[in-house]
Amino acid sequence: MSKHLLILGGGTAGTMMANHLRRRLPASEWRMTVVDRSERHLYQPGFLFLPFGIYDESQIVRNTRDFMPRGVEFVQAEVDQITPQDHAVTLKDGRELKYDVLIVATGCRTAPEETEGMLGPKWRVNVHDFYTLDGAKALRDKLAAFQGGRVVVHINEMPIKCPVAPLEFTFLADTFFRERGLRDKVTLTYVTPLSGAFTKPKASKKLGHLLTDKGIELVTDFVAERVDQENDKLVCFDGREVPYDLLVTTPTNMGDEAVRRSSLGDDLDFIPTHKHTLQSLQHPDVFVIGDATNVPASKAGSVAHFESETLADNVMRHIRGEPLKEEFDGHSNCFIESGNGKALLIDFNYEYEPHEGNFPFAFGPMKLLEESRLNHLGKLAFRHVYWNVLLKAWPLPGISRQKKKPLTA
Repeated sequence: MSKHLLILGGGTAGTMMANHLRRRLPASEWRMTVVDRSERHLYQPGFLFLPFGIYDESQIVRNTRDFMPRGVEFVQAEVDQITPQDHAVTLKDGRELKYDVLIVATGCRTAPEETEGMLGPKWRVNVHDFYTLDGAKALRDKLAAFQGGRVVVHINEMPIKCPVAPLEFTFLADTFFRERGLRDKVTLTYVTPLSGAFTKPKASKKLGHLLTDKGIELVTDFVAERVDQENDKLVCFDGREVPYDLLVTTPTNMGDEAVRRSSLGDDLDFIPTHKHTLQSLQHPDVFVIGDATNVPASKAGSVAHFESETLADNVMRHIRGEPLKEEFDGHSNCFIESGNGKALLIDFNYEYEPHEGNFPFAFGPMKLLEESRLNHLGKLAFRHVYWNVLLKAWPLPGISRQKKKPLTA
């Protein structure tokens, strides 16, 4: 009988792993299955652009099955429970799937219910999110009719998917209101639980001036206790209050609910994972990738891409009974929209903070930690790369899975 490799999640990470491993595992010896609750594959970086009319829904939604390689069965179903001791996964419809190797790529979800008052009667009236497709569309309609007032962009707590996206939203909102002649009628405030605007201290020091230059108020070390929808205020545990007319919040991000039901996760339902091998710390036949892990790397598509290359090697090593490579170093790079048709590019890992220089080669063509039009075009072009290269697990020329040591380190 053939063995079974089961992948939970057909998003970015799960799709890449299906493509990596179907090319490497003999079909005569291994069958492969991907389980996901949805037949729609969402280009999540596009949620940032949808509220401003830069993208429309048709540009960021595809059919999940279209990216599954030949020889991989796709099962549309919701996972109920994972029982590693039995090498089994139970689906909500009652089916049980046995596996020899399991890859958990269930991502993470927004959990607005975790904050008192966030899901009150004004949710998606003047309290909005853009981390879901429905939320981004509702916010698009709200912004189209908005004529002025106090706009507060807020991060509830870390970690979140694409940690810089709320900051990018703030910069794009500044441009959006300027282009509509409303900027002098809008007060923009960025509220973060961190001590600076950027998630990395070096980036905050280098780029913090961007908020001042754009007239954006920064409120730091703000851990929200509740949303006071009756008085339109965001309330901190230390008693501080930030009033708003429009609150654009990033709710708490948590792992998939199936992880909680299976008692496999931490307090936020992220699975304890070896940060260099991507093997579950509790179950040797289980591997974890992308947003489902608790590794101290960004929850972003580029991280899942770099993880997938190491994980594909390690799954093969595990099958052959060989030691795993402790190779993944937390490598992440991302474009950061800074408004006015420009963007920044940052590149970092577990050990090295973002640094200046050129990317992806020493001679360019893109600048790190500097605004440029080219970086903005690179951000927009990434959608094409995502659909045609990244999901299919093809290599990106010149971009290594491991972060190169910066010359200034």
